[in-house]
Amino acid sequence: MFERRDLSEELLGVREEHAPGALVFDVRTDFETLPPDVAENLLAVVDGIDPLSYDDAWLPEDAPGALSGLASETFTVGAPGDGGVAWTRQTTPPSVFVKPRLEGSPEGFVDFLVSEALVEVGLEVPEHFLGFFGARYREFAEAAALSPADTYQLAAALFDAFVGRQTREVFSAWEPTHAELHAQWVDAGERLEPRLADLSKDVAIGRTDFADAAELACSAIKHGVEIPTPFDALDTAAYAQHGADFAVQWAEATFDALEDV
Repeated sequence: MFERRDLSEELLGVREEHAPGALVFDVRTDFETLPPDVAENLLAVVDGIDPLSYDDAWLPEDAPGALSGLASETFTVGAPGDGGVAWTRQTTPPSVFVKPRLEGSPEGFVDFLVSEALVEVGLEVPEHFLGFFGARYREFAEAAALSPADTYQLAAALFDAFVGRQTREVFSAWEPTHAELHAQWVDAGERLEPRLADLSKDVAIGRTDFADAAELACSAIKHGVEIPTPFDALDTAAYAQHGADFAVQWAEATFDALEDV
């Protein structure tokens, strides 16, 4: 189920700098969230497991099942929306998982995703947006005025923006030391820019759902490219400093403005 992945010299350097001792695995079966019975197999390849749980009082009554699973005491790795690479600090040492869905992707791009996960492991950020919002998630969900699934997507996007402001400081400094990974970071940002150009207009006329637009815009923050309103307010020092409190206030102001249009 879990096979140690060979890392390039650049990735070995990133691991040493940001997540010493972390293990990187290729996973044989694709997943959004690892089932508990499969996750138990991790004990054969790591030194120990310390399950993380969140307070279920943080959840709205209509929260998606994926959030209820995270709030339980069941050992849970990964969540919908994590993409092709997931990571956790619930294992000793921390673990990074490369999913089969990335098979066929350019090697350099996969290496960048692994490097991003290693950097995030080394940051003092929660593993999931529920740990970021905490008790304020109910307020955020109420302010967002979206379906439970879209609220989940929006919350994940805002958390991605919060983390992305921190990781881009690392990525931007990689050109002289990790040139290939830096080039992949730049290339990914350049590929996003054309999709951002008309994003505000697309949301206004209903061509793009708000949650989808947020996901795209917030993912661009880690690349340091210009993002449109109202998401540009999330690429600020105020958001970096105040985190979930700012996110709730942003949701309240943004959706109030949308109702007035």
